[in-house]
Amino acid sequence: MPHSPFDTPLHPDTIAVHSGRGDLQDLGVHALPIDLSTTNPLPDIERGGDSYEAMATGGRPIADGSLVYQRLWNPTVARFEDALAEMEHAEAAVAFSSGMAAMTAVILAMTAATGKHHVVAVRPLYGGTDHLLGSGLLGTEVTFCHASEVGVSIRPDTGLVVMETPANPTLDLVDIAAVVAGAGDVPVVVDNTFATPILQNPLDHGTAMSLHSATKYLGGHGDVIAGVVACSEEIAEALRRVRAVTGGLLHPLGAYLLHRGLTTLPVRIRQQQENAQQVVQWLIDRPEVDEVFFPGLDGDPQGILERQMRGTGAMIAMRMRGGYAAASRVASAVNLFTHAVSLGGVDSLIQHPAALTHRPVPADARPDAAVLRLSIGLENAGDLIADLARAFAVVGSLQETESQRI
Repeated sequence: MPHSPFDTPLHPDTIAVHSGRGDLQDLGVHALPIDLSTTNPLPDIERGGDSYEAMATGGRPIADGSLVYQRLWNPTVARFEDALAEMEHAEAAVAFSSGMAAMTAVILAMTAATGKHHVVAVRPLYGGTDHLLGSGLLGTEVTFCHASEVGVSIRPDTGLVVMETPANPTLDLVDIAAVVAGAGDVPVVVDNTFATPILQNPLDHGTAMSLHSATKYLGGHGDVIAGVVACSEEIAEALRRVRAVTGGLLHPLGAYLLHRGLTTLPVRIRQQQENAQQVVQWLIDRPEVDEVFFPGLDGDPQGILERQMRGTGAMIAMRMRGGYAAASRVASAVNLFTHAVSLGGVDSLIQHPAALTHRPVPADARPDAAVLRLSIGLENAGDLIADLARAFAVVGSLQETESQRI
């Protein structure tokens, strides 16, 4: 981890550039190295066995031992984990092959491994998480609730509380500290994907874990799938144990891309956020839009945005006045926006949550069919607005034609 030459802590921008690079000087390199070894030489049987046991049970490599096998440990992955941990103000971080692999490991480590199989989940959540919990696939029983109901939903066999803020896809803000208070001694994991460590640090508000689909903003370029959990060293050991057994490891090339992506994360977030704010201001006056969902539009009456975030982020949701038909046509009529799932990349995306990412969610918890979700990228904001205006015009023209036929 980088150390400040001054008496004050390093700025987050500086940490993003230098974190996870503490061993590069000793290695004699400037750019991040990539270790692709799937297996490693053993010093001898005893040391090899000791090393294997230490890492297979969730620990770190032992001194003068061996890394043994990539499923247990990889230096390139570890550097990315160290970098993310520092950005999240955590003792450790554990990376996985996808965001869902990370969430699966969290659920298993906190429930199956502890014998507490009940989970409290605060809706709305990402559709994949909602579906995983509701399916019972991991042997869990779930209580879905509102943030204010967490305390009364806790049971003696509750092993985990799951929440997301800003929530997917409606950008609901959830008071992290209030949920932690309601959870009591039960560990809380926050899906921090939308906010990123630049705008929000859940552990500072008392959570046990901060989880990211690193595929999104951390990578930022739509070319790597990964997940990562920032947490205490104790929880990290439990997560590494699950990762070692289940094999949900992150490939070193992916870790390299993610670590490189962290260096530009602050500047990307700032520009994407500025673009999003301009798009939102245009959308709120459009007659084609019934409602715009964006942090702070309601004036932040509970003070959540001011208290736990450092900005609004770059995700927007909007409810189209023409319902599903209008939403479908807008998604198909844009040119600069790519009609695709995922988010957080340098290019802007548009998607229909109810039909795609939240399709497995029960109907009573599924997003409105008139809602579209926008991930704002680094394009010129005026160009993005013009693209939406053209799409809205196409929808209006089609609606006028249809009314004439009737």
